[in-house]
Amino acid sequence: MSVQEDLPMTLRAAYLALHRRSDVAFSQHGVTADQFVLLVTLSRGEALTQRELARRMPSDPSTVRAMLVLLEKAGLVDREPHPGDARARTVRLTAKGRKTLKRLWSVGQPIRDELFDAVGPRQAKVLVELLAKVAHALNPELQGVSRESSSRD
Repeated sequence: MSVQEDLPMTLRAAYLALHRRSDVAFSQHGVTADQFVLLVTLSRGEALTQRELARRMPSDPSTVRAMLVLLEKAGLVDREPHPGDARARTVRLTAKGRKTLKRLWSVGQPIRDELFDAVGPRQAKVLVELLAKVAHALNPELQGVSRESSSRD
């Protein structure tokens, strides 16, 4: 197989490995890997509309809505009518959501350490840049979403 043929399968394998490991780690705290991504995305800004949140994650708006319903029931997020658009809702982390995210961030640290250790500091920076290019090239919805916002400091 050529590198061109291997690239999609290798990206998929890496993503699935990360997703599965993250799901196992976070499930012990009542949150899925996707819900963790949603909480992290919310933590990077003030109240966001559900549509903006879906764009920044990036994820399907109906999937984001379903996750928000569950996270709201758990008291991790608040959803309120948007002040300027009656059709939209704004979402923000609650105090419980921020506390939970802090705990989840610690839970996920060993996985992030393994990722970082697997490629080393220089290659990690290059890998993040390359993956951001791939994401932006394949997903026009990401246009206007800063590549820097896709990595946590």
